[in-house]
Amino acid sequence: MTKTNPTATELIDFITCAASPFHVVEKSAERLNRAGFQELHPAAAWRLFPGGRYFVKVYGSTLLAFTLGEKSLAGCGAPLRMAAAHTDFPCFRLKPAAGIASDGYGSLNVEPYGGLILRTWLDRPLSLAGKVMLRGSDAFHPEEKLVDFPKPLMTIPSLAIHMDREVNKSGALNAQKDMLPLAALVGAEAAKSDFFLPWLAASCGVEPTAILSYDLSAYPCETGCTFGMDDAFISSPRLDNLTSVLACLKGIEETRPDEGLRLIALFDNEEVGSRTKQGAGSTVLSDVLRRIYQEFTDESDALIRALADGFLLSVDVAHAVHPSHAAKSDPNVRPTLGAGVVLKQAASQSYAGDAEAVAIVRALAEEHAIPWQRFVNRADSRGGSTLGAIASSFVPVRTMDIGAPLLAMHSARETMGCADQDALERLLKVFLA
Repeated sequence: MTKTNPTATELIDFITCAASPFHVVEKSAERLNRAGFQELHPAAAWRLFPGGRYFVKVYGSTLLAFTLGEKSLAGCGAPLRMAAAHTDFPCFRLKPAAGIASDGYGSLNVEPYGGLILRTWLDRPLSLAGKVMLRGSDAFHPEEKLVDFPKPLMTIPSLAIHMDREVNKSGALNAQKDMLPLAALVGAEAAKSDFFLPWLAASCGVEPTAILSYDLSAYPCETGCTFGMDDAFISSPRLDNLTSVLACLKGIEETRPDEGLRLIALFDNEEVGSRTKQGAGSTVLSDVLRRIYQEFTDESDALIRALADGFLLSVDVAHAVHPSHAAKSDPNVRPTLGAGVVLKQAASQSYAGDAEAVAIVRALAEEHAIPWQRFVNRADSRGGSTLGAIASSFVPVRTMDIGAPLLAMHSARETMGCADQDALERLLKVFLA
């Protein structure tokens, strides 16, 4: 009999509603509004008050939220604790003039975003989500429309084995030739026209000439689920990195510190390097911190002092040891699903952290009986990276990379342990308390 797991159910529901980075931010803002946070706007002047709870959206796909201590923000003993995650995930993004008509079929012209496992996207029901920009009151103020079409719109069909007898031996795929989603039957007469734009306009309730541009992602139109004989696992798209986004949100929603600052930063574009105006490789975090501290103190070095004694958790997923490919993991450090939050370390600093950062997070977890484990790459494997090292180079603060362990990371559908989401959320709550 299936067991109800409230933590898993909440995560799956959040993922289902958050099919693009813009929707991640929109749903996060809705949660924060319900929790009593006030929205600030980057181009407006800010008036902040002790005990205040605020959030700011940056270019629609990044969000920062923070809560201020009731007593003091700056000065000795007023802690600065921050946690960061990312709102984006590997997918296919539509190119401009996306419709491609050939042999009566209508396919969509896409390009990979991030490091996808291409074969996992084949033969799945796919949909589209993102934003469409419409003509506004003037050229500098276009109208933004968030769209999500929560029904199967297309698929990327495999080539039959009868036409590719070597598919189970090689199976290499070309992103431009083999990965175009089939979306319509258009007839031979449509071969030279873009069938997609009229459909998009009709779906948005506007004329095609009203659409100036769009930022749309293909996503698996499948709901996540728990599975296993004891329902110990979660299978879902976008576990990387919406597990971390939700944990950060739940941590900041619950905290009401006596003093200091608690902040979460949900950045876009981690999967393509973070070097964007809304990524962790920008000045967004440092700019927000500067605006906060200058509201409460005239001391020019207040933020520098706070950072020197502050702490940042970079929260992203980690690799679990694979049951069929255990040799791909380190011989001694082998995190498994269901065994707790992973502390990620790398001598190369592709994961941020030092001995003191490890000691702090380990001690915090053990004080609250939160299970934890370690991850390191094999010495002959480069592995992945995340935003921690990038963000802490722009905002020099002690940082530790942590996250929930996954199997099939960057697949169209990933796997994690239910218990690990619970452990991650508990750790974020006590860290931001």
